[in-house]
Amino acid sequence: MHETDTQDAIPQLADELVRFARLMARAKGMLNIGDLGAEFSALMLLFPLHHRGPLRTTDLAEIKQADPSTVSRQVAQLVKAGLARREADPEDGRASRLAITEAGLVAVGKLGKARQDWLGEVLSDWPEGRAAAFAGLFAQFNSSVEAHLATPRENV
Repeated sequence: MHETDTQDAIPQLADELVRFARLMARAKGMLNIGDLGAEFSALMLLFPLHHRGPLRTTDLAEIKQADPSTVSRQVAQLVKAGLARREADPEDGRASRLAITEAGLVAVGKLGKARQDWLGEVLSDWPEGRAAAFAGLFAQFNSSVEAHLATPRENV
């Protein structure tokens, strides 16, 4: 894509990203997961715990790009629901980490299946190959955003 093409696409992309965020906030209520004992935002912490293993609350807050006090409240919900447990941090006995439980693994499975089923319905009428192309472009976009966020910047 040429620079002018990129510049021409930016206003539409900016509008579509706002639209996407609004739609995803509404869509999470449409996932067929039943009551897992915690708010949806807390349940989303189960994915990094599943993929990365036990983590400190501060690490979860950094991954989620959220305030540590908010994540701490969400962690408490997961522990109360039996989806995660606190364990001693082997690197620092004064600290604790959060680990996913068997019930948490079941919840991750339900959440993952619900997301995939929903997306399958949304994309069911797309032409062959279009969803794969979009997934690749969206992954590239997310990688670009992550790289940009990781680059120290002067206040603009």
